[in-house]
Amino acid sequence: MAELPSLQQRLTAPGDPLDRFLDYVIEQGVELYPAQEDAILELYAGKNVILNTPTGSGKSLVAEALHFKSITDGKRSFYTSPIKALVNEKFLALCRAFGADQVGMITGDASVNPGAPIICCTAEILSNEALRSGEHAQVDDIVMDEFHFYSDRDRGVAWQIPLLTLPRARFLLMSATLGETEVFEKGLTQLTGRETVLVRSGERPVPLDFIYSEIPLLEQVQKLLGEAKAPIYLVHFTQRDAAESAQNFLSVDFCTKEEKKEISRTLEGVKFKSPFGNDIQRLIKHGIGIHHAGLLPRYRVLVEKLAQRGLLKLIFGTDTLGVGVNVPIRTVLFTKLCKFDGQKTTLLSVRDFQQIAGRAGRKGYDDRGTVVAQAPEHVIENLSAERKAEGSLHKKKAVKKKPPEKGYVPWGKDTFEKLAAGSPESLVSRFQVTHATLLNVLARPAQIDPDPCGSLRRLIRVSHDTDKQKKLHQRRAFALFRSLVERNIIELTPHLRVNLELQSDFSLNQTLSLYLLDTLKLLDVEQPDYALDLLTLVESILENPDTILRSQLSRCKTERMSELKAQGMEFDERMAELEKVEYPKPNSEFIYSTFNAFSAAHPWVGQENIRPKSIAREMYEGFQSFAEYIRNYGLQRAEGILLRYLSETYKVMVQTVPDSAKTEDVFVIQEYLGSMVRSVDSSLLDEWEKLRNPDFVAAEIQDPAEAAAAEEEYDITRD
Repeated sequence: MAELPSLQQRLTAPGDPLDRFLDYVIEQGVELYPAQEDAILELYAGKNVILNTPTGSGKSLVAEALHFKSITDGKRSFYTSPIKALVNEKFLALCRAFGADQVGMITGDASVNPGAPIICCTAEILSNEALRSGEHAQVDDIVMDEFHFYSDRDRGVAWQIPLLTLPRARFLLMSATLGETEVFEKGLTQLTGRETVLVRSGERPVPLDFIYSEIPLLEQVQKLLGEAKAPIYLVHFTQRDAAESAQNFLSVDFCTKEEKKEISRTLEGVKFKSPFGNDIQRLIKHGIGIHHAGLLPRYRVLVEKLAQRGLLKLIFGTDTLGVGVNVPIRTVLFTKLCKFDGQKTTLLSVRDFQQIAGRAGRKGYDDRGTVVAQAPEHVIENLSAERKAEGSLHKKKAVKKKPPEKGYVPWGKDTFEKLAAGSPESLVSRFQVTHATLLNVLARPAQIDPDPCGSLRRLIRVSHDTDKQKKLHQRRAFALFRSLVERNIIELTPHLRVNLELQSDFSLNQTLSLYLLDTLKLLDVEQPDYALDLLTLVESILENPDTILRSQLSRCKTERMSELKAQGMEFDERMAELEKVEYPKPNSEFIYSTFNAFSAAHPWVGQENIRPKSIAREMYEGFQSFAEYIRNYGLQRAEGILLRYLSETYKVMVQTVPDSAKTEDVFVIQEYLGSMVRSVDSSLLDEWEKLRNPDFVAAEIQDPAEAAAAEEEYDITRD
């Protein structure tokens, strides 16, 4: 069979770019949906487009059309998404379509072919480029996928910055759940001078069936399997619930002997050497996958690959797959319709529900997708008890089980129907000013921006926030600016600039990085514990990994309880004493007192707080391996959380702690952390390290054996 023409071949073919792209679509045997056709025509007419269509309706093809148009016009286009996994996936897909020489990728951890005409990157990368270069950024066309992340509490600002600072660009904003879009239509037209068009459709290529289940979970899953509705994604809202639920299904056979043999063949050569590895392997061999942020990255990637090959019947996870990672699912099953949002337990928003539900049904495989929501467990148990009582000869009245007292908000069939039929909530601005914002804008060269302070004021003025919020942003920006000047990070003479003596990859990515820089000067470098105390300060500015700290606290309480029992203390007194127990917080008195002084002098700190803890320090002092620490605290289901925490600790040690503050012992700790993270799962650091080593990145090695040799030499030299 002759190979179908690729977009790469069409790039150099004669004729109008639109005709060439449409010819390519026809040759692929694809019939455009009306929304796809409208969006492509509007883009080729030079307009901005907001594309609001359901999951699986071909938004990626519209994005390819814009990339194609951009290259044929001799311009540069960017594709952005909220997560690195989706960036990686899109990078490979665009390489297949356009050719590897036409596509690059930048995620902050990896940089591949960064000068290419098509760049795949996380939203934060584009946001930083927009802040650093403003209207001079080499960005002509922008695809912002999963644009509903504009409302994300922590990361939404990265989606807003390009909409405020890149007037030369043409925008394609894409999402299945946008809500009202008027603010973006007006804002983009005002920014770029181009007309902005909304293309909206509710028609799904694969229709969905909605089922409200009032039978036990296991029974419901077996029913779906009997109706050939696998693969099934069972959605939980905590990693613990997902892992425990997956374990509960090991007692039931879902795969035939032949299917299990095929899985085993696929796993040949795959190593499961972490503490949770054996559990992962056992689940996968049973046809069960698990997918959430608590897993090591390599296990999540493995589950995605096996699911794409159709080897997994059930996948247990959190709501992470609602983002758009390519895992084929026929049925989405919600185990709950409420979740803890970081502050309180609430019902799912329409947007959250529809994003996750939209993953059901695979275009080209399924005629229909299925979305199931389980009734609350106590409701299901009560209904089951009532049915048993009715069938009993004695007709005894069933004792009703009460709903949970914590972590629960009631839902019912009407809730499910409203979520399925509702319109997504309007997107909310999450604009904020940080040290990184200031450093990016103020570091602009004079030839690009002679008045970076004015640019910063304009950025705040045109943000999507209210006037009241803008005044708060202005005050915070001035306070941050003053604190940077006081520490000589920004110099005002002979003209405003970022201090050139800082390490080349200096970073203030943590909110309290300046506290760290200030307080390091108060440590006595001659003290024997100087390096450990420095590590404790680094840990104190990082977010708390609550799962790990809860395990530490539990261990401390158990040990304290044994001590109090041995002392013969009465039960009530022991309980009162246990309330005073905390997880380890080395130097807490010093840290709290210095932070109080720091925050009093710097009002911009606001509600931010210091978080003393000892995780990396505890591991180093005990010289524990990753596996030993996991087993010691029973953290097998949170390996990924510990790995990310250690990775962040290492990055702050490398990028934020000044080299002048690093003694030989500090460098030993730094190397200990880096080596540990790499030995567990190198994907979090290897590419990041290569990006920081220009010589290594610049070397273009084509031969696999030569590449392997260079990799080995690089590791040996570094060690």
